[in-house]
Amino acid sequence: KAGMYVWLPIPKGYGNSLDFTADLLEKTGVVVSPGSGFGTSGEGYVRVALCDTEERIALSVQRMAEAGISAEMSRV
Repeated sequence: KAGMYVWLPIPKGYGNSLDFTADLLEKTGVVVSPGSGFGTSGEGYVRVALCDTEERIALSVQRMAEAGISAEMSRV
C-alpha cells in the first residue's frame, strides 16, 4: 500500500522530536514535522512528506547524510 507520509524515529541523542526538527532544519535546510504535533503517541518520531520530486527527496536525504543524520524507517 502507498502513502504520502513516512514516520521515522528520531536519532538517539535527541530529547524530543521538536529538538530534532529544529536541529535538522538548522544543519540541512530540511523541514519535517515533529511527531509531538500529532499527539503523545507521535513523540519520538518525525513525519516526512513524500510529495515532492524524487530528485528533491534524494537531495534531502543526501543533505542529512552529509550532516551525519540518519534514521531507520519505522512502522507506526
